[in-house]
Amino acid sequence: MPLSEHEQRILAELEDSLTRHDPRFAQKVKSETVYRHSGRHIKWAGAGFVLGVVILVAFYSQSVLLGLVGVAVMFASAVVFERNLRRMGKAGWHDFRRSLHEEQPPEGGSGIEHAVHHTRDWFRSHLFRRES
Repeated sequence: MPLSEHEQRILAELEDSLTRHDPRFAQKVKSETVYRHSGRHIKWAGAGFVLGVVILVAFYSQSVLLGLVGVAVMFASAVVFERNLRRMGKAGWHDFRRSLHEEQPPEGGSGIEHAVHHTRDWFRSHLFRRES
């Protein structure tokens, strides 16, 4: 649903006010996307998971408690990874697909989706032939 002219004007005034009062923050907000934010957290979660594995392998034989700390770090990292992956999926998978479709004509003779459908159809026609 498009915004009315009044709502658009209010948003423009808010944006101008934000840019005047804190230009660095305004630039950060303009450049930050859900993909970048979640991607950064996913990278840190991966690093944390590896750190947990290292702690587990290095210290489990010396102390079970330190091994369990490694497992806890791995579990927390896995949870952060999963949540941010879901956030990226919810926020962006449909937007990402829509942007791919907007760049190509609707009939789209190219792209990965077309290649997958073409390959699937070829396999169906060649492997599942029905003899009459």
